[in-house]
Amino acid sequence: MSIPGSAPPGSVHVDQLWKRFRADRSRPVFRDEVTRIADRIRLGRQAATRWRWALRDVRLSIEPGESVGLFGANGSGKSTLLKILTRVMYPTAGSLRIAGRVGALIEVKAGIHPDLTGRENIFLYGSILGLRRPDIARRFDAIVEFADVGDAVDRQLKYYSSGMAMRLGFAVAAFLEPSILLVDEVLAVGDAEFQQRCLDRMRAVLNEGTTLVYVSHDLASIEAIAKRGIWLRDGIVRADGPIRESLGAYRHHIESAALTSEDGSGQLGLAAMVSGPNGSAPASQQPLQIDLTLKSRLPQRVVLYLGVSEGPAAPVFSLRHEALLGEGVTHSTCTIEAAPLPRGHYYLWLAATGPAGGDLTPWHPVTSFELLGDELDATLPGVVRLSPVHVKARWQGTTSAITTASSA
Repeated sequence: MSIPGSAPPGSVHVDQLWKRFRADRSRPVFRDEVTRIADRIRLGRQAATRWRWALRDVRLSIEPGESVGLFGANGSGKSTLLKILTRVMYPTAGSLRIAGRVGALIEVKAGIHPDLTGRENIFLYGSILGLRRPDIARRFDAIVEFADVGDAVDRQLKYYSSGMAMRLGFAVAAFLEPSILLVDEVLAVGDAEFQQRCLDRMRAVLNEGTTLVYVSHDLASIEAIAKRGIWLRDGIVRADGPIRESLGAYRHHIESAALTSEDGSGQLGLAAMVSGPNGSAPASQQPLQIDLTLKSRLPQRVVLYLGVSEGPAAPVFSLRHEALLGEGVTHSTCTIEAAPLPRGHYYLWLAATGPAGGDLTPWHPVTSFELLGDELDATLPGVVRLSPVHVKARWQGTTSAITTASSA
């Protein structure tokens, strides 16, 4: 259902939205049939039809021109929510109100027909969005140039590669000036250059006032393009706020799960404590002291790997150190002269291997710590920052504020 005419184009309002799917039919195996019959006897009618809730009581409001990043683990309901926003499917309960045209790229070939040529697909998609043919023709050359399909624009889509089809689908969705642009995890099909071009184009449509909802597992690209983050887990909105805060909550959940799942089955016992100078709280650009306790069953030479992460297992930086351990407990201290990190919550990851590279203890988080200091400087929208490294700098020759002169 669309928002009444008083709401500006680009508005999205979701209230108490639920979506469920029927569970897959079981395999026709005798053992499974016995289990199904037993469940029906034990649970009665409740077992006859099993449902899985993909979205649970989702409530959100997106204003025109807002950039929203939607993220979460596989199966959390991200793509389901996007398909409901595009009206590909409908909610089981709740209300959805959208104002304006919606352009969507939710699958590699979504919205384009394999038996039509690239040219025909461009005009068909524009017609679906409600554009007149002259308006589509005016944008045609820009779409073809961006998608880089000039030599294949009159070829049927079924003869396109996945990358060509994805480039055309994104170009059509982004260049036909929708009020709302929905982009799912499809940019992974393209190469690094095209991904950056897509981010640049999304920044351009944001500057034109288009509302953007971007779904991805690439947290760096989400942080680069979105100002607001929504974390979905098991179909429930777990965090909704400024992008770094929402991503921080998600990363904290990921690494907490990694901590609790570690079974300590490695051949070498590892423990660590992180502090600042003289036991003070760790701070940005200050010495960071890492006290390690290593327990070995026999004397051996090991290679230690240490890393600090704010997200999954990929560290912001890592260190390598060879050590000779005696039987029993060995204490070691690693001092980083100036922690190159902004304020935030971080995890310390450790691993140990033998000299030949065989695992003694796998890569896993051993502890977490809070780092005091300055916030990370904002980057240019659409530019992916690979690591949150905090660099202290001094500027000369410019003023920190812009002054304006007025005349009487």
